[in-house]
Amino acid sequence: MSRSTTADMQGLRLSNDHKAHGAIVESSYSASDSGFDDKATKRLLRKIDFVLIPLLSALYLLSFLDRSNIGNARLAGLEQDLKMKGLDYNIALSIFFPFYVAADIPSNLMLKRSSPSIWIPTIMVAWGTLCCLMGVVRNYTGLLCIRAALGFAEGGLFPGVTFYITMWYRRHECGFRMAIFFSAATAAGAFGGLLARGIVELDGARGLSGWSWIFIIEGAVTLVFAALAFILMHDYPDTATFLTKTEKFEVQRRLEADRSFLADEFDIRYFWDAVMDWKIWVHMFIFIGICTPLYSFSLFLPTIVKSLGYTDNTAQLMTVPPYVFACLLCISGGYAADKHGQRGIYMIGFNLLAILGFILLIASTHPHIKYAGTFLAAGGIYPNIPQAVAWNGNNIGGSVKRSVGIAMQVGFGNLGGTVAGFLYQTKNAPTYYPGHGTLIALLVVTTVLIAAMRAWLGAENRRRDAEAGGRKVEELSEDERRAERSKGDDANFFRYTL
Repeated sequence: MSRSTTADMQGLRLSNDHKAHGAIVESSYSASDSGFDDKATKRLLRKIDFVLIPLLSALYLLSFLDRSNIGNARLAGLEQDLKMKGLDYNIALSIFFPFYVAADIPSNLMLKRSSPSIWIPTIMVAWGTLCCLMGVVRNYTGLLCIRAALGFAEGGLFPGVTFYITMWYRRHECGFRMAIFFSAATAAGAFGGLLARGIVELDGARGLSGWSWIFIIEGAVTLVFAALAFILMHDYPDTATFLTKTEKFEVQRRLEADRSFLADEFDIRYFWDAVMDWKIWVHMFIFIGICTPLYSFSLFLPTIVKSLGYTDNTAQLMTVPPYVFACLLCISGGYAADKHGQRGIYMIGFNLLAILGFILLIASTHPHIKYAGTFLAAGGIYPNIPQAVAWNGNNIGGSVKRSVGIAMQVGFGNLGGTVAGFLYQTKNAPTYYPGHGTLIALLVVTTVLIAAMRAWLGAENRRRDAEAGGRKVEELSEDERRAERSKGDDANFFRYTL
């Protein structure tokens, strides 16, 4: 590595104070410290990527699989066996989300105050167990109770892992990693259809229906991965055993330089800073406009595809290709957004693609064109989830405020799942005009909000540039930055990502 070994001679003082979670309370570097060269930095990032991202992606794949497999179970006879009728299925879908939302902020505060390597695997054990139990329910009431508990158990994972990623990577490195992490949701959609098609062959084994085995087997897989997560998951860079002392120093140096020495210690005032920030509230409304189509799509795609004239088993398999397409766009979009340091313009583009997809679904009567619409809808919806969370996280200064702000956004957005559960009703089959039309309207409103937010952020950056009198952010002294360390993104040296 090209970094001078004088870093050790200078006295690397990594804090053992876990309340700061990786923040260097005292360090010998300054904002002008150049750090690793480009090749060494890429090697360091690859090393972190290979340890963190595959595990995080696997965890989210299992989370999304365990919440959305009810759509596959429906095709395997869930409604008939539990004597469900009318809106019973829609209620079973929607009851998950209020409890999911209730867990978001408390879970992220627990993550900030405790250890990710304990907290995240623990909630995995909880939801894996509940998923297994969902396979042995014998009445509709039992299904509702377990779906509600499942939402509370799963609620902390997505906002928690999103915040966790921001504690390892610089702002314009997070989007690509979040896209890879979230692409696991598309993999869950694809894999879920294939897995469900195989599992239903166990119908009747040990007196259980095929849908029961879908829940039991997929929940058991989650429990196995939870046990592995207790062993494999690391907390923060300062305690990571796979990093050398010099690499830990470099990760911390890069994060400090990127965040301009903003406060990382826990303080309840930063919680209230997040609650009172209007920009976070706008991001919350943007996110609910994206999450509602996402959950509608993931929960009802098997039903929509079946309405095109396919049998139950074929419909399970036909749900796979749209998710594969969405996965490719999710990862490529995250990479491009990070490379260009832009978020809003990509989100607008993906929203327009999703709108086109739903227009094909609502306007055409030809099965092949409708099926093509599912590709465009998936390809537009899924990439915007990590883009939206990364954009919000990029523009929140300070780790406590960021953890709360991300949880607020993710929590509120997931209320869209409550709405999504009622958008596609059996009485509207096979056209589902009300569902498709509502999602088009939501995506249009969301696109307008994204454009307005991007315009305001650009204007604010220009105002701060003018007040700085031509001085660039990196030209400010360390003392000047530290003087505003508690102001978060209101600090005059902070610049927003557009």
